[in-house]
Amino acid sequence: MEKITIGATATVSTVVNEHNTAKSVGSGSLEVFATPLMAALMEQAACACLTGCLAEGQTSVGTRISVAHTAATPLGVAITATATIEAVSGRRIDFVVTASDTAGEIGRGAHTRVIVDSGRFMDKLRERFF
Repeated sequence: MEKITIGATATVSTVVNEHNTAKSVGSGSLEVFATPLMAALMEQAACACLTGCLAEGQTSVGTRISVAHTAATPLGVAITATATIEAVSGRRIDFVVTASDTAGEIGRGAHTRVIVDSGRFMDKLRERFF
């Protein structure tokens, strides 16, 4: 386990295809990159920031995301999301997240994750529902 460092960044990428468009996920009618999947890609980047930083049995869960999707991206174009650790407070980690395509930035926002014990988290979930 490494220390969680303010300023650490991670980047993940995808290509817009027929499975991640607004039309295919029901968030619109056009074949452009879907806003919910941009947010998911940003969360993936935040998770990647924490790779190697968590103890055995720990994971992080997203608790907040607020993003603006400012430009559309058509089929076949690569999208890159980057997360940067902005603040750490106990188990809470705050990120600045951005997404870009080959023409420039398409989205920006903030995301919060909380470190949890995987087993305890799932036990509480099962207690709540079963």
